[in-house]
Amino acid sequence: QVQLVESGGGLVQAGGSLRLSCAASGTIFKINTMGWYRQAPGKQRELVAQIISDAGENYADSVKGRFTISRDNAKNTVYLQMNSLQPEDTGVYFCNANVQTAVRTTQRFWGQGTQVTVSS
Repeated sequence: QVQLVESGGGLVQAGGSLRLSCAASGTIFKINTMGWYRQAPGKQRELVAQIISDAGENYADSVKGRFTISRDNAKNTVYLQMNSLQPEDTGVYFCNANVQTAVRTTQRFWGQGTQVTVSS
């Protein structure tokens, strides 16, 4: 099994910044994709940003130019630097990883979520 532990959420005023971290541990052969999703109250979970091994990064249009995703492969950790935060960025942010846990086994894992609240 693989565990994803997130940290870095909190309360910030509009225009402020936060940095989220997500560390993966457990039985890991290779991490293919790591990313962040968020879920606002009453809304579906949506992709915020993801980083794919050897293939670059994807961002939701709403966060392009404000958020930056990065990854430390040695630490199996992904980061999300969030700048110019707006109230509509409020939600629970979930880390997600697509992990090869055995020679022919790839599984998807989720973190427990971290709350981000942006006040106006």
